[in-house]
Amino acid sequence: MRHVVRPGLTGWAQVNYPYTNTIEEQQIKLRYDLYYIRERSTFLDFKILVKTISTVLFFKGQYTFNKI
Repeated sequence: MRHVVRPGLTGWAQVNYPYTNTIEEQQIKLRYDLYYIRERSTFLDFKILVKTISTVLFFKGQYTFNKI
């Protein structure tokens, strides 16, 4: 069911939940993805766009520096 929606640059799970390390966290992100599939709308896409832009502009994303 998750593969019904064409992939984009970001998604509802990516803007609402941080990176995952465990199976339980991956299940939570899957729930976000399934919610998006059920509730797809232009408004929800707009919310994703706004959250993505605010994350980029205010450096809220998670990043790492490579130590050499």
